[in-house]
Amino acid sequence: MALRVVFMGTPDFSVPTLSEIVGAGHDVAGVYTQPPRPAGRGMAERKSPVHAFAEEAAIPVFTPKSLRRPEVQEEFAALAPDIAVVVAYGLLLPRPVLEAPPLGCLNLHASLLPRWRGAAPIQRAIMEGDKETGVMVMKMDEGLDTGPVALADHLHIGPDATAGEIHDHLALMGATLMLTALDLLEKGELTFSPQPADGVTYAPKISKEETRIDWTKPGAEVHDRIRALSPFPGAWFEALLGGKAERIKVLRSVLVPGKGDPGQLLDANLTVACGSQAVRLTQVQRSGKRPMGGADFLRGFPLGKGTQFE
Repeated sequence: MALRVVFMGTPDFSVPTLSEIVGAGHDVAGVYTQPPRPAGRGMAERKSPVHAFAEEAAIPVFTPKSLRRPEVQEEFAALAPDIAVVVAYGLLLPRPVLEAPPLGCLNLHASLLPRWRGAAPIQRAIMEGDKETGVMVMKMDEGLDTGPVALADHLHIGPDATAGEIHDHLALMGATLMLTALDLLEKGELTFSPQPADGVTYAPKISKEETRIDWTKPGAEVHDRIRALSPFPGAWFEALLGGKAERIKVLRSVLVPGKGDPGQLLDANLTVACGSQAVRLTQVQRSGKRPMGGADFLRGFPLGKGTQFE
């Protein structure tokens, strides 16, 4: 017997779960997602990936800016869902919304709770050098990712893995995990366990100030920050190209031995000294240009050994 579901999500990460729910034959009564926002060079309004998918699947789409207004809550309840499934929606769910579906609200979160509650769990895990992450299905309450957990799946974080790569793996893993949760829920076999009180950490959104590379940090920290911010928003540094300071985004790096003043260019392979060790920048991108290898970048802009990056 299929469940009547309201799905709530916004970015690319959410789409595989919605796709699996639709493909499994559940009755998706409606999709809630963030309103269209200006994007791109022309700043034209762009629908979220979930919005676009839902329209293609002929599912009603709702884009309230807040769920706190009584009329919005009444509209949600009128859909008469058995359950709400929430994946990176971006709005807090007030109590009337949480309590409207008789089976509650299930959330898919991209970390091993209680570590990395909050908005940027993938980036924060990589930035801190975590060796493992995962996805969890939890029952939502009014706290920030504090509800009891039903299911989990784990993923190793390789030493050079980027946030983009981990994101894509977890999105697919999470879709499978949520479908399993719904199957168990239909059978009355889904059980929940409270999160441990120890080990709680928070993953706030990435600020603009965090994206500039600080070469005085140890090489391992610089490398972890680069891959945590790749491909978006991207870690960056400034270089003088043709006498003008230009921002260079770094998409990939490797940690290598090296000595020099922090920020000093050590060779023709775009190896840069850090507070300890060095990082080789293996993929970089100029504004408005395609990504390129670090050595290729230097062939186009022959910055000499010993060049100092601020």
